Amino acid sequence: MSAGITNQPPEVGAAETQQFRSQVGHISRQSGVYFAGTIFTLAFGYIFKVYLARVLGAEALGIYALGATLMGFLGIFNTLGLPGSALRFVASYHAADRFKELHALLWRGAGLLLLANIAFGLGLLTLGRVLAVRFYHSVALVQYLPWFAGLMLFGVVSSFYGKVLAGYRDLKLRTVIVNFIGSPLTMLLSVLLISAGLGLRGYLTAQILSAAAVAFLLLAAVRHLTPAAARLSAMAGSNPQAEVWSFSGAMLGISFLEFLISQVDKIALGYYRSTAEVGIYSVAWAVVAYVPVILSSVNQIFAPTIASLHTRGDALLLARLFQSLTKWIVGLTLPLAMVIILFARPVMRIFGHDFEYGWSILVIGTLGQLVNCGVGSVGYLLLMSGNERRLVRVQMAMAAVMVVLSAALVPLWGIIGAAVAAAITNAGMNLWNLWEVRQTLGISPYNRGYLKLVPATVVSAGVALIVQRYSSAFHHDWLAVGVALATCYGIFAGMILLVGLDADDRLIAGAIYSRVRGVFGPAAGAGA
Repeated sequence: MSAGITNQPPEVGAAETQQFRSQVGHISRQSGVYFAGTIFTLAFGYIFKVYLARVLGAEALGIYALGATLMGFLGIFNTLGLPGSALRFVASYHAADRFKELHALLWRGAGLLLLANIAFGLGLLTLGRVLAVRFYHSVALVQYLPWFAGLMLFGVVSSFYGKVLAGYRDLKLRTVIVNFIGSPLTMLLSVLLISAGLGLRGYLTAQILSAAAVAFLLLAAVRHLTPAAARLSAMAGSNPQAEVWSFSGAMLGISFLEFLISQVDKIALGYYRSTAEVGIYSVAWAVVAYVPVILSSVNQIFAPTIASLHTRGDALLLARLFQSLTKWIVGLTLPLAMVIILFARPVMRIFGHDFEYGWSILVIGTLGQLVNCGVGSVGYLLLMSGNERRLVRVQMAMAAVMVVLSAALVPLWGIIGAAVAAAITNAGMNLWNLWEVRQTLGISPYNRGYLKLVPATVVSAGVALIVQRYSSAFHHDWLAVGVALATCYGIFAGMILLVGLDADDRLIAGAIYSRVRGVFGPAAGAGA
């Protein structure tokens, strides 16, 4: 089965089709609120980023981005790897009624996190001062270090208990707290404090207050879901098990590699270039991060499904889901990617004319993300199938590539060099992961059904080019971009329906329609 399910008979048994329908229904149900929360955060987050760029400017955002790299580096270690362990062992302990071990992880683990982060906060205040002045050459960053230390403290608690909720399989409640409460609260407090003249300090203070509120709500939700026998006051404290620390150690290694891959470009810019360039680059890369939103949403729900199907040995159903979901990810991502590439200048100009210089970052970064979306959930396929060593090997090699490319290209090309390094690393890592998936699991995301995407892509791109050519008629950049995006998605969807959907596509489309109808329509169906 080296090519997935492409060699299977055209008629699939009723039992297998029912299993496919059941899995698609589960994924769509679980992803409904999560995807809505993601879109809500992205939509309002984009408007909020425009506001920040205009009122704070590139210099202040550059300082913030540099501080975030310091916080991110310490964030590799200050979690102690416990959030990742919570995701795995909370579900395991809860299912097995191992309340003593669950109690130790939830409460003694959190206590150890708090103590560790007090120490890391002090380290940020001392070591961060040296790095800010001597490495980043930014004296202005020093005065903001106490705010970053406070944000790091509350952020790690939120991260831990957010993963605990995921371990309890309650993504909906976590999404409500983090996306529908935490994000708007940050935006509201930021506007109030920045308007009061606090500038970057106001933005950081708003983040700290919001993180504290989210941490409290997550803690309350976790206590409510935790069985009475494992609650904080239920028994004497004990330390987390050795298996927890072993897995946490592996997660620390993965976190370090992910930090190198995601942050070394900004670190190189901070060392070789100005803080203003870092600010422009960080804003542009934040827009690029919107491109794989469909993939990210699917990954949250598909990951445990991978583990379940692999454990059951149901490789055929896993391959079928992998192919169908990846095709939908590609189809739903292409119109967005086309608009970002063709309207890169107007998109960046929305943040202010000082940011238009970063338009090339959108083009380069989006091309790299298209490769990411085009291969689907390959990283999770390796991680959830017991092939994490292969994943770590790929990450180690590509982290080294990222460091070398950043050191070589940033001094020569500035933000363009950083974007090229990041895009090459992103594309290379995902293509390598795809090869590893084919070698270990014998499945591939591709079949002839992808050919149906070609006509829709060509026609949509042509229409987007026409809108771009006459974009001045809209008088506002945001209006031209919005019209192009709506037109591309509408034409793309119409062309796909005209060409026709296969049986699996119809099942997925039906499940999505049921979820949308359930949210917006009073007479929702039962769904898939």
